[in-house]
Amino acid sequence: MTAECYPITVLPNLSRIFREYVELRSAPADAPVRKYYAGTPFDGRWKLGVDRKLSADRVRVANLLKAQNVGFGAGEAALENIERLREGARTIVTGQQVGILGGPLLTLMKAATAVRKAQVATEAGVPHVPVFWMATEDHDLDEVNQITLLSKTSVETLRAEIAGHRLEPVGGISVGDEFEAVLAQVEELLGFAPVCELLRECYAPGETLGSAFGKLLAALFREQGLIVIDASAREFHALGADVLRAAIVDADVLQSALLQRSEDLAREGYHSQVLIVAGASLLFLVSEDGQRLPLRRVDGQWKAGLQTYSNEQLLQILEEMPERLSPNALLRPVFQDVLLPTSAYIGGPAEIAYFAQCEVLYQHILGVMTPVLPRLSATLVEPAIRTVMLQHELALPDAMQTVEELAQKLGARAMPIEGKQKIAAAGNALNEELTSLVGWMEQVDESLGRSAEVSASKMRYQMNRLRRMAATFQLQKEASLRKHANAVVNSLYPHQHPQERLLGGVWFVARYGEGLAQLLVDNAEQECPGHRVIDL
Repeated sequence: MTAECYPITVLPNLSRIFREYVELRSAPADAPVRKYYAGTPFDGRWKLGVDRKLSADRVRVANLLKAQNVGFGAGEAALENIERLREGARTIVTGQQVGILGGPLLTLMKAATAVRKAQVATEAGVPHVPVFWMATEDHDLDEVNQITLLSKTSVETLRAEIAGHRLEPVGGISVGDEFEAVLAQVEELLGFAPVCELLRECYAPGETLGSAFGKLLAALFREQGLIVIDASAREFHALGADVLRAAIVDADVLQSALLQRSEDLAREGYHSQVLIVAGASLLFLVSEDGQRLPLRRVDGQWKAGLQTYSNEQLLQILEEMPERLSPNALLRPVFQDVLLPTSAYIGGPAEIAYFAQCEVLYQHILGVMTPVLPRLSATLVEPAIRTVMLQHELALPDAMQTVEELAQKLGARAMPIEGKQKIAAAGNALNEELTSLVGWMEQVDESLGRSAEVSASKMRYQMNRLRRMAATFQLQKEASLRKHANAVVNSLYPHQHPQERLLGGVWFVARYGEGLAQLLVDNAEQECPGHRVIDL
């Protein structure tokens, strides 16, 4: 196995604040981004942990985790890690929505990074264990009811047509008959690999999206001792009630702090990953009919749907039925870090961006912010794809375009040398003469020069059209070139998305076995601080 290292900026659509945070190692001491985070991503200070104003009872947390993980079918390594947590070990935490069949590859990369960081800290003399926080309380079903896999020639997105359940927490949705059609398609696409049996066991009728996801993750990281948590249960909410209470009692103070933070970020040229608007709050309330509704502040009262509540009424719900109140994306890390002695959270680009907003909540409620570390970011290259890339001298950036664009590039490269020389000579000569002519015309008259530039652009366009015509002819002559472009782009940049964000992790498990988890752990130490390309 070999690996290449690229700057993180090889990936598209990254926020400025995430880019600058990941590159803090080489940033000046007065870099604006420093003020929004606890340390830098690669300085190692996170291993020492932090002391917070609030923390849950370790023994009670360990008891709950043990019961859950036994239910998930966790192995001895995870149960031993729960005992280490009970005895004083700290945690490295990551999390993700409970996407069907495990979700995108980045889910496995998050888990692998948490495992590796816990190992690194333990090796340094500070015992740590890895924990995966399942976002079972999220209510956006459309984000979790699909899985994307590859067929021989295309990218296939499969959806479980789950009826109803709008606005309900997704973790509690039962696995029904609609999964049979999805599993049958998945088995075919995965070539009936051994992991298909595991998927059927996890997503059996009677399971929920939360329990199925937990069982799958526990199985894939059985040897690495990953602890899985579903914190939606009443007991966990009761243990973290102080955070939820602060979000009620101090709502106006926290809202003002978040609005101020949004202004601060905008002034520095950053964006707010989570939009903060007047009247919004940090809490959701599960209604009596099971819908998870955002709580809003209106004239000193709280509203969820059509229902209005006072502070006292919400506090009473918190006391009697704490599971009905849940944190939003910004408050969730704070809630998490009361339940768990977290030394660092492993996040993706969006999470790291919104941690800049979380900082004000951490300071107000816990007195100190938890460091956030970037997860492993990587593209996995299968042997057949690497063979094609070597044949055409392609690197990852070449694959990050449309199939048609790459096919044109391959067609142009495949042209006979005589044709390449003639096209290059004609293009260079045309460009040189047009540049000279337009310059002269601009000197004669400014408006004449502008008209000349428009006409020259049209001539250059026609020259490029000749290049494309020649490349297209070569593509038609060599049909394998388009097939190669299709295979490379579908595998490495499917549907114009980085592989890790779209393709299901089980696709790679099917082809490379459950040892894939250890492969990702081995690459998650992050001596490459950017994006890795890993040959399988």
